Amino acid sequence: MSSISIIGTGNMARTLGALAIAGGNTVEIMGRDQSKAADLAKALGGGATTGEWGAVPAGDIVIVALLYASVVPVVAHYGDALAGKVIVEISNPFNSAADGLAHGEDTSIAQEVAKAAPASASVVKAFNTIFRHVLEKGRPVVFIAGDDAQAKAGVEAFIESLGLRPLDVGDLKMAYWLEGAGVVTMGLARHGVGNWDFALGVTELPG
Repeated sequence: MSSISIIGTGNMARTLGALAIAGGNTVEIMGRDQSKAADLAKALGGGATTGEWGAVPAGDIVIVALLYASVVPVVAHYGDALAGKVIVEISNPFNSAADGLAHGEDTSIAQEVAKAAPASASVVKAFNTIFRHVLEKGRPVVFIAGDDAQAKAGVEAFIESLGLRPLDVGDLKMAYWLEGAGVVTMGLARHGVGNWDFALGVTELPG
């Protein structure tokens, strides 16, 4: 279906990698620690491979599955290796209490990635409003934002291969509001819903 490279070896990398392989996609794992990347690729199975840190990713879609503070520096480190790629940015820049955004500015990590990435790369924000365990066992809506229609179409096809429903919220500037929606999700988990077993969605009413 799609060729996917995942930068990162943590829990979200593992979950998205497993879903990607189950959906018939090819998966490459790239991590600072080559042994961790190799271990994750072996655990995923399905022909998952290991790429060299900082090298040109094999996948057309590159998922950056890192904590928010590392995302922009890593994209800058990869530099021209990301030329022509679709970069999927999934982080939540929470403050220490997870009740606000750490950067406190009218921007988003995805928008900062777009500044750091090669001009020929396209950035799409996705997956940040979904708790990992819900992604593993549920079929949540995946909100996406980006400036490039073709890039978003490719990410939407990938999301659909996972058995999930993509919903486009608009241009990349909307990534700021998706990050805010991540804060709302945390608030709901702590208060109105009272647990972590849910995801934000959309209810369409008949006309």
